[in-house]
Amino acid sequence: MSVPAQPTSRDRRRWAQYLVDERAEAQVYRDLAARRDGEEREILVALADAEGRHEAHWLRLLGGEPARLPRPDPRTVLLGWMAKRFGSIFVLALAQNAEGRSPYETEPFATPTMAADEKIHHEVVRGLAARGRRRLSGTFRAAVFGANDGLVSNLALIMGIGATGAAPQFVLFSGIAGLLAGALSMGAGEFVSVRSQRELLDATEPNDYADEALPDLDLDANELALVYRTRGMPLPEALERARRVVSAAQDGSPLTRGSLDAPADHEVVGGAWSAAVSSFLFFASGAIIPVLPWMFGLSGLAAVITALVLVGIALMATGAMVGLLSGGPPLRRALRQLLIGYGAAAVTYGLGWVFGVSLG
Repeated sequence: MSVPAQPTSRDRRRWAQYLVDERAEAQVYRDLAARRDGEEREILVALADAEGRHEAHWLRLLGGEPARLPRPDPRTVLLGWMAKRFGSIFVLALAQNAEGRSPYETEPFATPTMAADEKIHHEVVRGLAARGRRRLSGTFRAAVFGANDGLVSNLALIMGIGATGAAPQFVLFSGIAGLLAGALSMGAGEFVSVRSQRELLDATEPNDYADEALPDLDLDANELALVYRTRGMPLPEALERARRVVSAAQDGSPLTRGSLDAPADHEVVGGAWSAAVSSFLFFASGAIIPVLPWMFGLSGLAAVITALVLVGIALMATGAMVGLLSGGPPLRRALRQLLIGYGAAAVTYGLGWVFGVSLG
């Protein structure tokens, strides 16, 4: 990349913008680090220090601190505000997107090292965001998707019933019935799913059924190694483990109890009842929104438009959250969620209108 011999005033304004943006990004990482501890804190502090080195580069080119500086990028300002108050996975997801927009690859006055740094920063922040996503409980994920299911299904139901020309009271009762039916179905399905998963996992857990036979096994030719091989252990390691366990058993070591392996921790699956209640409430929280206009006495076109607006806002909010959690563009995900929800409502509205005309 060739560097212009003489920088212009436009170049200097651009450097000043880079300077304030680097400072703002470094502060975001410091604010996030203040809300973390251990290794994550160290990583975030190191990122802030790296942004500080980039800041020093632009200061050198500018010949010192300019008398007037531009405002930081509004997206970086928003990140800083969120980092101070929340310090959540959403901030890291937004920071990941910000690092992916670095202009240094095409900036003639940025060094190749700076451009490479920004690419690495993107991957580092992606890794931190991935840690946060993995720590998110299934309950939070179920909240987003359960509420979205309630929004779309009940909006579609109400639009279809409303298009037939049914009375407002009938639309209201249909919406409430749809809410209860859907929420109960979600809760029952989640209960069965989690209970079945726990039962399957329990059936795969090692136990001490054969522990009492360990002292009688042949130390050199025992079949305990086969047990470990069924669990994915390589042959040499399985043989060594089997010899160690049998030897300890024959010596009367406490290792004999449960020595075929400790039961796995499957608590990450969660409880069946808590999953069922959570799914019920999450679905209901979304499904109640399309019904609100009719609950407050609206009817006809006014109720339909109000329901569409309320559901549209909620759909965009859940879509944006899904985008943030997945590391994708929040606005694109929000618009996709909106189109899907409105598309389903449009189909059922059209069907309801057809049935209403044919019945009329």
